Amino acid sequence: MHYESFNRKYKLKSVLKRLINSPLVLILAVIAFTTSTLANHNNNIKRGQNLSMAYKKRTTLNSYRFSRPIVLVNVHNKTISGLDITGGNTPAITLKNCTNIKITGNKLSNSTDVGIHVYQCKNITIDNNYITNVSTGVYVQQNTGGGIVITNNRFLNMRGPLPRGQFVQFNNVNGPGCLIANNTCENIIGQSYAEDAISLYMSNGTAYSPITVKNNHIRGGGPSKTGGGIALGDAGGSHQLVENNILVNPGQYGIGVAGGTDMQVLNNKIYATRNTFTNVGITVWNQYTNISGCAKIVVRGNQVNWTNANGVLNPAWNNGNCGKVEGWDENTWNANISANILPQVLIRVQ
Repeated sequence: MHYESFNRKYKLKSVLKRLINSPLVLILAVIAFTTSTLANHNNNIKRGQNLSMAYKKRTTLNSYRFSRPIVLVNVHNKTISGLDITGGNTPAITLKNCTNIKITGNKLSNSTDVGIHVYQCKNITIDNNYITNVSTGVYVQQNTGGGIVITNNRFLNMRGPLPRGQFVQFNNVNGPGCLIANNTCENIIGQSYAEDAISLYMSNGTAYSPITVKNNHIRGGGPSKTGGGIALGDAGGSHQLVENNILVNPGQYGIGVAGGTDMQVLNNKIYATRNTFTNVGITVWNQYTNISGCAKIVVRGNQVNWTNANGVLNPAWNNGNCGKVEGWDENTWNANISANILPQVLIRVQ
């Protein structure tokens, strides 16, 4: 019995040895090894790709370079980009008597002054910046050459107080090619003290190139009882166009024509729920009769749903001192819209 068991084991080893040394087994082994190697290689590639993507995401989010506030005087043809600037008690960026400057892809924050101050400049482009916790986001003053373009920025929590508190204000800005467009703007009550979201003060475009405010998304205002959404013709001005903007709970008013000539308010959506400071959705009222005329006003194609502080729907008011308002009856007052015309998350904090 013991001999037979040993003999069977010996024969089995002989068979296994012949199989191992056979060409077929060697081929199968090579195939198995190659398949395993390729699988491990592909997994490594995938892991590398994932790590690369994660790295790119991290570097994209953290690619700002820290910088002190910047002041440029009589500088031309320059780009400011990729910086993280804390303003403190000064503007994060100041431009004086500059031309052809581009400010792009920066984070500007935490200043008791403004984010960007542009004084007596022309052909300035401000785009794709994140501006937060400043008195006013962008303040453009005493411009005579036009070409001020402010697009695709994110503004969060303007701190004011009056006369500051705007995402963007033009003060005596004149000339063609001025544009405020595709910006995302939000003020959160308790974290901000807003006035007008966008203010056009004593500013003039041209008949062929009006100052244009379009495609901006604006949410949040108050508790100021004087500030609101978009102000045209503030203390006069001319050739201004506000179109295709969306405003939700922007403050005391939605869009206001306060004076001036050749003012157009077209195809905007404006919504506000009742609050202690809400008054009216769209208003046409020359508030500066002693210094400015008011004529050639067009208000057309807007959708407004606005509830005032008394809980009464109050979509619009025309004082009557700007002459005939074209298109007044071509708006949808008390429109079937809600706060959902803007997404729940408008700006992600960086």
